[in-house]
Amino acid sequence: MYGTTILVVRHKGKVAVGGDGQVTIGSTVMKHTANKVRRMYNNKIIGGFAGATADAFALFARFEEKLEKYSGNLARSAVELAKDWRTDKILRRLEAMLVIVDKESSFLITGNGDVLEPDDGIIGIGSGGPFAQAAAKALVLHSNIETAEIVREAMKIAESICIYTNSNFTIEEL
Repeated sequence: MYGTTILVVRHKGKVAVGGDGQVTIGSTVMKHTANKVRRMYNNKIIGGFAGATADAFALFARFEEKLEKYSGNLARSAVELAKDWRTDKILRRLEAMLVIVDKESSFLITGNGDVLEPDDGIIGIGSGGPFAQAAAKALVLHSNIETAEIVREAMKIAESICIYTNSNFTIEEL
C-alpha cells in the first residue's frame, strides 16, 4: 500500500497508533490533514488504515459491526472481518490494510485473510511503514522515552525518507 504511514508501538504497558495526514492521487498531494487513525468501541480500540480511503472506511464500518456483535472481543472481531473480507466478492476488491489495537492486543488485518499479531508489538504499514517500524524498533530498544513519543519520533524519521508521508501526525494512545 502506498501513500501513507501508520505505526503501532506497544511499550511500557501502553499502546500508541500514529498516522500521517497526507493523501495522494498518483504523484499529486491532494490533502495534508487527513485523519487515518480513529478510536472505536467506546474509545477502547484504536484503528488505523493504509490504502484507498473509501475502502478503509467501508472496512472500519464492517469492523465496528463485528465489535458490537462480539461485545468488543478484538481477536474474534478481527478474524471475522478477515474471513468476510477474504470470501465476499465485493469486499475482496477493497484495497486497504488495517491495524487494530486494544490494551492487550495488536493486529494487522489484510484482504488476503491475514490476521497477524507481531511478537514485539510494533507494526508499520503503508509506504513509510517499514521506515517507521525500523525506527520504532531501535527507539524501543535503545531509549527510555514514552510510547506516544516513540511513535512521533519514528513517524518523523519516516516522513524524512518517504515522499508519501507528511508531518501532520495523528497519534492516539491507550
